[in-house]
Amino acid sequence: MAKHTSKLVNWSRPADAFVWSLRTVAPDGSISDRTDRLRAIRDEGQVTRSLMTARCHRGAEIALKLGFSPATAAAIRALDEHWDGHGQPRGLRGGAIPMAARILCLAQTVEVFNSARGLAAAYRVATKRSAEWFDPVLVEALRSFRSDTAFWTSLPDADVSSVEPPDQVLTADESRLDQIAEGFAAVIDAKSPWTHEHCGRVCAIAAGMANVLGFDEPSLRELRRAALLHDLGKLSISNRILDKPGPLTDIERTRFQEHPLLAGEILGRVPRLRTLALVVSAHHERLDGSGYPRGLTGDELTMPMRVLAVADVYEALTSDRPYRPAYYGDDALELIRVDVPRRLDPDAFAALEAFVHGSASAELTSARPTLRRVT
Repeated sequence: MAKHTSKLVNWSRPADAFVWSLRTVAPDGSISDRTDRLRAIRDEGQVTRSLMTARCHRGAEIALKLGFSPATAAAIRALDEHWDGHGQPRGLRGGAIPMAARILCLAQTVEVFNSARGLAAAYRVATKRSAEWFDPVLVEALRSFRSDTAFWTSLPDADVSSVEPPDQVLTADESRLDQIAEGFAAVIDAKSPWTHEHCGRVCAIAAGMANVLGFDEPSLRELRRAALLHDLGKLSISNRILDKPGPLTDIERTRFQEHPLLAGEILGRVPRLRTLALVVSAHHERLDGSGYPRGLTGDELTMPMRVLAVADVYEALTSDRPYRPAYYGDDALELIRVDVPRRLDPDAFAALEAFVHGSASAELTSARPTLRRVT
């Protein structure tokens, strides 16, 4: 939401920001209420700018981990730079901004306005911010296909692979897929400060459990990837929900419980990762059918699903959350034991105990577990 609003308003123009505030901030409230809210927005804006700066740097680091070129990483790092030098994070100006970043800055703003207010509004903003946010040459290029109805109506399509330049397609072998899973785990974990190592730690726990259970190497590799990607759907969940310090409302809970399905849908569209979709989408299912999102029961849950479910619960319990501090390892085990065997698999739980009490648990003290075999 903050990212969306940051594109709707030209914050580098005080007059535009002031008019937006007068129109939208508690319009029916008292002067005191509106003043307090405006101060809060000012403070939130400072936080948002810091987060966006961190997002650019983090995104560039992740792109390099995924095997993309330094030029791609540089474009991501400069994604919020503006033509007039008033952007972020470095205040680059004009031609000092990588061309790819200039294109993306214009494209993402046009997309936001087109989705929120229509194509005419998107073009008006592009014209108004030409030579301020945007490279004027690129704005002229944008005008050249204003009447291309087929292009604009195709944008909502879920599958964009048809517009992928054939000479830019990267072939992924097994090692590359591992690298991609690790890279996206870093993206997922960066979503919230409360889960900044969650996927990596779940991967280490699940892999340790799988070793105890005797998984063969191909099955172990698939489980690691599933563990790294299991919370992919959370990227579409608002941080207002993920970071909320109190109980969720019914609406918020329903939205949160969609994240396993969303992850499964995303992975289901990637041929080489399609086999992970069912495992990932079931990490909140329970043996007695009390889980979500599908309410699957015992016979429908494979061993990888059961292992991932237990690993996810243990990691969550042993980490701080906005509504409670972390539990110690043995305390977390006792809390999980209450749900065995009714809701959680007894063999998976036994493997967790063996892993936690064995030397392999030292793996969890590292900054980020890798996809190497846990011994």
